[in-house]
Amino acid sequence: MTLTAAIESALGKDVASSRQLPGGDLGGAALVTLTDGQRVVAKQGALVEREGAMLRAIAATGAPAPAVLHCATELLIMEFIEANGKAGWISLADGLARLHAAQDKPYGWDADYAFGEVAIANAASANWPQFWAERRLLPFCPHFDPALAARIEALAENLRDHLPEAPPAALLHGDLWSGNVLFHDGRLAALIDPASYYGDREVDFAMLQVFAAPPAEFFDASELAPGWRERVPIYQLWPLLVHLQLFGGGYRSRVETLLSDCGV
Repeated sequence: MTLTAAIESALGKDVASSRQLPGGDLGGAALVTLTDGQRVVAKQGALVEREGAMLRAIAATGAPAPAVLHCATELLIMEFIEANGKAGWISLADGLARLHAAQDKPYGWDADYAFGEVAIANAASANWPQFWAERRLLPFCPHFDPALAARIEALAENLRDHLPEAPPAALLHGDLWSGNVLFHDGRLAALIDPASYYGDREVDFAMLQVFAAPPAEFFDASELAPGWRERVPIYQLWPLLVHLQLFGGGYRSRVETLLSDCGV
């Protein structure tokens, strides 16, 4: 079934037009205009039902996310969020405070996920350094040369010296780079394209700094725990390892710099 036919069947409305949306390296969403003038965003794929569950979980915290209009049979349809890119960092801090409210959950998620060919293991753990080592660092070792793998393993073995054992479990966006934060007229409009799980809220703040430089006022408003800056390289290492595996050697030097910053 074509995307147009699938949308019409799911919503009971006719499609007037659709076009591919620009996105990140793994994007794949279409902006669809219905004949009644409504605009929606649609995705197809094996994991879109998991994305829909993540979006609903984000919205349940009070943080802004697109409403899920349909999520079944490898089709996700969401409301279209208007955005003009005029940033509002304090509103993002407020939105993340809602998203990251502590929850009585183990670290992880109830299903695994993936970025393209890179699997994201989310099996639950009660120990945060163990989760970060076993789910976020060590799975990359078989994909890299022995020298780089040895440095990753050395860091993983000593994470208890660098990370808190039991930080409050927060719902993480999980892929909070600047392209997944929609601003409109100086306000946070929505968080999109999540890869959510429960973990240390500092992960999202570290990820946000991989490709952006939020102002000091954003971090001041976020009231992060003492020592958070020292933990940034550990948390940034995971998305950079993802990029290294997916896109190759252009990310090697940045990964090695982060490992050096982590003391290995």
